[in-house]
Amino acid sequence: MKSTPDPRALGVFLRARRAQLDPQQCGLPTTDTPRRVTGLRREEVATLAAISVDYYTRLEQGRVRASTPVLTTLARALRLDQDQERYLYELAGRTDDRPGRRRPVQRIRPAMRRLLGQLAHAPALVLGKHLDILAWNPTATALYTDFAAVPAHHRNYLRLIFTDPAVRGLHTKWSHDAREAVAALRMEAATDPTHPELARLVGDLTIQDADFRTWWAEHRVSSATYGTKHYRHPLVGNLTLDCDTWAANDGSGQHLMVLTAEPGSPSHDALRILASWTAQTPSTEDLNR
Repeated sequence: MKSTPDPRALGVFLRARRAQLDPQQCGLPTTDTPRRVTGLRREEVATLAAISVDYYTRLEQGRVRASTPVLTTLARALRLDQDQERYLYELAGRTDDRPGRRRPVQRIRPAMRRLLGQLAHAPALVLGKHLDILAWNPTATALYTDFAAVPAHHRNYLRLIFTDPAVRGLHTKWSHDAREAVAALRMEAATDPTHPELARLVGDLTIQDADFRTWWAEHRVSSATYGTKHYRHPLVGNLTLDCDTWAANDGSGQHLMVLTAEPGSPSHDALRILASWTAQTPSTEDLNR
């Protein structure tokens, strides 16, 4: 029988760990204000983990139980190694939720695969749970990046927008597009907020990007299925594209995302140029997700 977790023990560990960290090594700005504590302050840990100071204080005091997403962001904020992370989850009584466990394989639906193969001149992606990129056509590669060269565990639409310089630089209205993607993930997260892979994605981006921390903490949600994207491509120049997504109705969480341009427009001509440069190979699918 599992023992009941002791919230006070978790608080002791959190206090001890933050006392061991150097603020500058955690990416915090230097200030002239004298530090009255060794290591990180409570408010600094809360900022890095994208949670409120009050909530983090109650965690240290053993007054609340940490959720899986919070544990994941805390593990990143406190720079825990694998043993420390496992210990953190044990103290919180959430060992079954610890990231790193193998998740069910996301396989592209046959209908999605057929649609993708029939789209020659329009960039198209199949997005799975948490905006994972499951498949793409050659024109999407020409527009965005070589998805096949991206490690499978990093092949995520939101992650690439925030962390890939080429994808980030493609968006002329990056702040708008990135914030909309965060809102879309927030909407999806409501269906399974404790999913370990969601927690890992949010934890990674929370540590790596201040804008993501701010926007994720806003709890803004969006279920928009269409919009306009503005890109500046290094080879064909400016593009104004309509972006539409269609959801599978089988509970798989998969979406087909297609980018098109008004016929006869400069953007339409640019897409045809991109399509002509790509090899006519089948869409790529990662079957080991």
